[in-house]
Amino acid sequence: MIEMVLPDGNVRKIEKPVTVAEFAKSISPSLGKAAVGAIIDKVQVDVSHLIEKSGNIQIITATSEEGIAIIRHSAAHIMAQAVQRIFPGTKVTIGPVIENGFFYDFDPEKPFAEEDLKKIEEEMKKIVKEDYEFKRSEVSAEEAKKMFSEMGENYKIEIIDDLGADRVSIYQQGEFVDLCRGTHIPSTSYLKAFKLMSTAGAYWRGDSNKKMLQRIYGIAFGNKKELDDYLTMLEEAEKRDHRKLGKQLDLFFLDEHGPGFPFFMPKGMEIMNKLQEIWRKEHKKRKYQEIRTPIMLDKELWEISGHWFNYRENMYVSEIDEKVYAIKPMNCPGSIIAYKNNLHSYKDLPLKYGEMGLVHRHEFSGALHGLMRVRAFTQDDAHVFCTKEQIEEQIIEIIDLYDKFYTLFGFEYNIELSTKPEKAIGSDEIWAMAESDLESALKKKGISYKLNPGDGAFYGPKIDFKMKDSIGRIWQCGTIQLDFNLPSRFDMNYIGADGEKHEPVMIHRAMYGSLERFIGILIEHYAGAFPVWLAPIQARILTISKEQIPFAEKLNEKLQNAGIRTDIDMRDEKISYKIREANGEQKIPLQLIIGKNEVEKNEVNVRRFGSQESSSITVDEVIKMLIEESQVPFKK
Repeated sequence: MIEMVLPDGNVRKIEKPVTVAEFAKSISPSLGKAAVGAIIDKVQVDVSHLIEKSGNIQIITATSEEGIAIIRHSAAHIMAQAVQRIFPGTKVTIGPVIENGFFYDFDPEKPFAEEDLKKIEEEMKKIVKEDYEFKRSEVSAEEAKKMFSEMGENYKIEIIDDLGADRVSIYQQGEFVDLCRGTHIPSTSYLKAFKLMSTAGAYWRGDSNKKMLQRIYGIAFGNKKELDDYLTMLEEAEKRDHRKLGKQLDLFFLDEHGPGFPFFMPKGMEIMNKLQEIWRKEHKKRKYQEIRTPIMLDKELWEISGHWFNYRENMYVSEIDEKVYAIKPMNCPGSIIAYKNNLHSYKDLPLKYGEMGLVHRHEFSGALHGLMRVRAFTQDDAHVFCTKEQIEEQIIEIIDLYDKFYTLFGFEYNIELSTKPEKAIGSDEIWAMAESDLESALKKKGISYKLNPGDGAFYGPKIDFKMKDSIGRIWQCGTIQLDFNLPSRFDMNYIGADGEKHEPVMIHRAMYGSLERFIGILIEHYAGAFPVWLAPIQARILTISKEQIPFAEKLNEKLQNAGIRTDIDMRDEKISYKIREANGEQKIPLQLIIGKNEVEKNEVNVRRFGSQESSSITVDEVIKMLIEESQVPFKK
């Protein structure tokens, strides 16, 4: 008798070996139809996998996160099959799953054109209708190499050699055969909703010394509605592109003299300064002390921190007085030096240092993207030095602070706990302790989270905040990293109540993350129409004729003296044109229209962004209203 334990703890007994598909169907016919794979004893398998011994099992359905990944993986294989049908002689390399979709890198006899994507997509639809079963088999590495050699697939032979395994798995659907670990959908007909998006160049193995291949990107979802919703979101995202809006609103720009180094204009700096202003105010309430550390420090410091060995390719380096220095890619070593500048006792802890630190990281030119991926950016870094006993309360305080800020901007968010990566410093024991402390804080706070194995920082595990914007896209900004390693490497200490030296714990945290990137996200989140309290120009005064200019100038002075960010449009243009420009192109929250009647009555005609309606109120009421709406609306 074989006993399989389901996720809810129930046990189902089967008398003889059955496939995953048969097992799922025995639970319910609908589950059997929806199943695209399973996880048995933590190993993901196909529905054709034969269950021969007892264990734990979780059926993967097409609507689950794992199921969508299987669908996208299979879509890459179907695309490769279509490509080789239409363009015989094309060699295949790798085709992984990526966020929302997949890609496959090809070595074609002649480059694909954009119009070829439609042909490939139509051929994929035929393959889906032909309903080929995905058949898995295991063969020896030598047998697989012989088979791929006969097919002329030299890239697959190289992959097999790199694997160094005695046996490998092969998948076949119809005439198409590929080297793959799996998992795959039962048959091609399970691919319900997909679209090919673009083509681009890509070096084999990401090595610029190797051959340039051609990559085709596609997207796939569980059903047509999800695909249509995503395509609609992409259309909306294109309208909100922060690079276009940044230029239109005169917030920032990028120049060929400094690729990846953004220039902020006065209006962009108003937003930057407002974000920093509220950051400083809220952090002072929580007893953070602001510091500033050097932008360049010597190689020895980066060797001690581990950055030199784990992050060197992203660092800008220079030599001064025959000594090697690096421009800082992170602020943490500087914060440690600041801590060590003074002696500390347990009474000083937790000690909280905050820094608006400018950091530089080398990114490949092809990866640069507006404010989202730059080479120089401002991190709202903070480092909390505390005792082991204070970890939980400090983590909870940081979570509460992040919640206050993210909800201010209207972001929903989810939390992920990222654990030890392959490239890490410190012992397994230290990592296990740190991961346990973070998990304990999340559980005490009662927050649900997703485990993200192997995605921690090289010096410690972390909590990542994944924010959802107004059109449903996910962004990672905030992070909380728990570090037992750097305090040890830098010989940090404090004097405990027992009079002995003890090692502090270091919590790294950044809430905005990169201020530049956060501003880019906000531009797209608000589609350039910032709320009154954040808008670089909160109100624009519009005159109907030159006779109202003196009144408008006095109003502007009163508003600016009250701390309101305003400007005046006194041009000799039609008022409809001025309104259209302020309300449409410039997305200014409030337009204050001044005509002959308004001057006589000491009033202002007020029109809000996006509205066709207006109303007249007194000058004093306008000033009061704008002062109230300029307050940062933190939730109580």
